[in-house]
Amino acid sequence: MKLAERVLAINPSPTLAIDAKAKAMKKQGFPVIGFGVGEPDFDTPENIKQAAIKAVEDGFTKYTAVAGIDELKEAICAKMRKDNNLVYQPNQVIVSAGAKHSLYNTFQVLCEEGDEVILPAPYWVSYWEQIKLAGGKPVIVQTKEENGFKLTAEQLRESLTEKTKILLLNSPSNPTGAVYSREELLALGEVILEKKLIVISDEIYEKLVYTGEHISIASLSEELKEQTIIINGLSKGYSMTGWRVGYAVGPKAVIAAMTRLQSHATSNAASICQKAAVEALLGPQDSVASMKKEFRKRRDYMVERLNKIPDICCYKPQGAFYVFPNISALLGKTIRGKKMNNSADLADLLLEESKVALVPGVAFGVEENVRLSYATSMEQIKEGLDRIENILQEAE
Repeated sequence: MKLAERVLAINPSPTLAIDAKAKAMKKQGFPVIGFGVGEPDFDTPENIKQAAIKAVEDGFTKYTAVAGIDELKEAICAKMRKDNNLVYQPNQVIVSAGAKHSLYNTFQVLCEEGDEVILPAPYWVSYWEQIKLAGGKPVIVQTKEENGFKLTAEQLRESLTEKTKILLLNSPSNPTGAVYSREELLALGEVILEKKLIVISDEIYEKLVYTGEHISIASLSEELKEQTIIINGLSKGYSMTGWRVGYAVGPKAVIAAMTRLQSHATSNAASICQKAAVEALLGPQDSVASMKKEFRKRRDYMVERLNKIPDICCYKPQGAFYVFPNISALLGKTIRGKKMNNSADLADLLLEESKVALVPGVAFGVEENVRLSYATSMEQIKEGLDRIENILQEAE
């Protein structure tokens, strides 16, 4: 059978591919340490699990409204008021099967063929593919480490053309952990309003900010709110990756269009998971605070250790649960007979020789860095960094 051209152009997710390879090696008996996948190693909090169990016992197992149950949409509106100082109505909310699904819906209803989407690099791997699937054109703008891997207003203005329609913002960022300040967002906002850009603001890591605070660009003015679609979900902050509950909030007409699209794609997010999500948002938040405290401890240790390794320089991330060390000093060197031409060469070497899985920077649109997730135990972090340090000492 002849496959559609749009599918032939899709590349598989590098992070999931690396995670799959690492798991396959573990099954074969290799002691692989995985720094690849972005998934908290904590269990879903007990109160959330119990809410799901109760939903099953109560027989809440039928179709729901496409955009989500009223109880959950109201909980999301309450969360937006409390956490982000933003007022939305339930008809401005859609619940989807994960934040990735919410993003997909958003690009599909906003992108016309050839529309340009400003995509600051380093960027999360699925943005590029989803923009292309929607007929859009990703316009990559390379951010600089000295600016904390954040897009500046000047860079945004210089990247605009007559075809520019959307700016994709991700704060806190995957893979860099960058968090935009109020002042930085205000500067971007001036350009956004002047040029009438749409903003897709991915805020999935907002619960995990260690330096400063999370600011949603939509909260800065009513005008920016009208130009912004916020993407969020329960996966990262509540350790609910497998539950697949994400959501989008934004202008009523955009959410209505996304609901029509979703009605022909997946219908509602799982009914049981929606009930669990209500408890996550409205129930006790102690588990979020304790998880954040542990992540901060791991981040600090990982950054300190990496910066002690020759040829490695690691910027201290402000949020999320990744470090994104610069490995440019290693490029061109040889380790165990293998020349390190790029970040993929280093990632392959570490997996094959040291049994450490991480993601090469090329997956995120850069070559001089690699991404390591610290969503794993401190014991695993220490052992993994020991292995990395040992093999990199052989670089020549």
